[in-house]
Amino acid sequence: MTNQTATSTWLAIHGPPQIELLLRALVFHRAVPILLTDTQGTNLDVSAGAAKLLGLPRRDVVGRGLEDFSHPAFKPVVSELWREFLQDSQQHGRLEMVDARGAALEVRYSARGDVLPGRHLLVLQNANESTMPSWVQDCAVMLLNPDGNVEAWYSGAERMYGYLRDESVGLPISHCYQGNDPEDRVAEELERASGEGHIGLECWQVRRDGSRFWASIVTMVLRDENGQPQGFARLVRDFTDRHEADEKLRYHRALVQARKQLAATAPTITGQFDQLEEADDAFLNMLGYTRREFQAGDLHWGELQPAEYYGLDDLADEETLRYGVCTPYEKELIHRDGSRIPVLISTSLLKLVPYRWITFVQDLRQPDELHDLITLEPSATPNFGEIVGGSAAIRKVQRLINVVAPTDATVLIMGETGTGKELIARAIHRLSSRADKPFVTLNCAAIPTGLLESELFGYERGAFTGALAQKIGRFEMANQGTLFLDEVGDIPLELQPKLLRALQERTFERLGGTRSIAIDVRLIAATNRNLLQMMGEKQFRSDLYYRLKVFPITSPPLRERPDDIPELAKHFTRTYSAKLGRKIEKIPEDTLRALVEYRWPGNIRELENFIERAVILSGGSVLRAPLAEIRGTGSTLGSSSLEQVERDHILRVLRENGNVVTASALALGIPRTTLNALMIKLGIHRKDL
Repeated sequence: MTNQTATSTWLAIHGPPQIELLLRALVFHRAVPILLTDTQGTNLDVSAGAAKLLGLPRRDVVGRGLEDFSHPAFKPVVSELWREFLQDSQQHGRLEMVDARGAALEVRYSARGDVLPGRHLLVLQNANESTMPSWVQDCAVMLLNPDGNVEAWYSGAERMYGYLRDESVGLPISHCYQGNDPEDRVAEELERASGEGHIGLECWQVRRDGSRFWASIVTMVLRDENGQPQGFARLVRDFTDRHEADEKLRYHRALVQARKQLAATAPTITGQFDQLEEADDAFLNMLGYTRREFQAGDLHWGELQPAEYYGLDDLADEETLRYGVCTPYEKELIHRDGSRIPVLISTSLLKLVPYRWITFVQDLRQPDELHDLITLEPSATPNFGEIVGGSAAIRKVQRLINVVAPTDATVLIMGETGTGKELIARAIHRLSSRADKPFVTLNCAAIPTGLLESELFGYERGAFTGALAQKIGRFEMANQGTLFLDEVGDIPLELQPKLLRALQERTFERLGGTRSIAIDVRLIAATNRNLLQMMGEKQFRSDLYYRLKVFPITSPPLRERPDDIPELAKHFTRTYSAKLGRKIEKIPEDTLRALVEYRWPGNIRELENFIERAVILSGGSVLRAPLAEIRGTGSTLGSSSLEQVERDHILRVLRENGNVVTASALALGIPRTTLNALMIKLGIHRKDL
């Protein structure tokens, strides 16, 4: 027997039982009444929506047939309808049923036969409700061999794609895909399914007649008793109507978001050939054009910007196509009178075919309203919390926060330790529509590797020795709110697929559990590590990296924003004076000058700790800072390399803490593992201590 024949035989025997489990797990929508029956009409499984419609627990509906819930006078009709359905394989109509109390219940139904051999799908609906969405009325089920060729093509696939079984078996499934390089796309999907167990995605699919539909596709690897992959089970649903509704909703949200921006922000809609299809009055006023000139169709992006920015726009377009949104960037536009206007650009994809996108244009000539909000008084910072400063670097961060906060986009905050990444995350949450919902944090580097999975996803009672009660994980705690994962680069490689799956499918299972739990969580991640380098070293998954890096923000180190140091020093002085009951009213000029000249390798956290120590040492109304600590490190801007400053600083902290790494890491405000890595990088050995 050849390997191909052996694979086909294995799939024919083991595929349907496994794919039936996949079918049951995916089509049973909580709110929609769905029945999975056998050829005798017996309910094999039912959705929670079906049980609710009939007013009975699910266990009282499983194992019974439609006749058991039909009105007595209607039972003979049900029997006749069932016989016709088995012949035609699909049927629509009305049923006269009774609920658990015996009350009459008129129900519309849609029946699809043989989604698997001898398995039929029935979708019920109260006759008074609107039309059922297409995605719950039918599904296509198929089996693929390890190369992606069709091994089994069931009736649902025939109905959805228009290909008969004999036409499809043996063909590569790529013939159902639209676009370029479908073989490569299928190969990538199957490789991911093999590695992760199963994957879910949405894309365009093509029917036999050339028409297309937006499909939700779930692919599950099928393995033999030795764990070797034998093929794949695939379930496809037609999500076209939901996709169109989602697109309209995204379009509406995009326009609403435009109105939430500052008055100087102008949204525009762009179509093919860079022609402006829609433009807000603020955008036209910004560039000096009239509505009549716009309606004449003479405005194109290429005419509104200097040629040197074309390459920058190409990169932004590529990022928008790949992720649906681009990182905001600065450029210039040409006014009608020929002058140049500095602007901040943010682009989001609205529709792929035909290509249309929405662009938010913020006029950077206008007064910076965000900067006006950032003061040293806590009561005057309702939006950005404790983000203090007015330097160009921090204003750029504030602009990005303002752009991304009202969306649900995943944010990746990058920057050195101690730069205030969590403050940025809190500011995004505070400005979002989830502001009144939970903000849950987890430092991935502070949790032992073996416990991180249970911290994220929780566990069921009895999941392992010592699991005496159920535990709720951080994802569940953050439901409808924001989850902030700090030091995301420390997540173990073996846990990364589960995190990716939770982000993509918005569901997860607790350890030891079998029930999928739906979540609505906005994720913000942060790291001080080079994730691109980790990807190259196979320490961080590329698919997770790109899923996290939807909207990147870089938190600048303190040495790149020296103009903010005096303001930060005053802020921390006020904070700790109030906390310690001191009345410090002045910081000497020479102290501020020394603070500005120091490189602060520990960034804002080091400055905060230094000011706290200075407040403790000060007895009167003037801050008495221990300047010898920073002046003795050769730390002026031009006197020493950054690495040397970092090395000297770490050596000093180690000596102050008795050469104990754990205590020194605590004093520096960084994880012990990070301090060990820095010591290796900077060549610090025990003999140096």
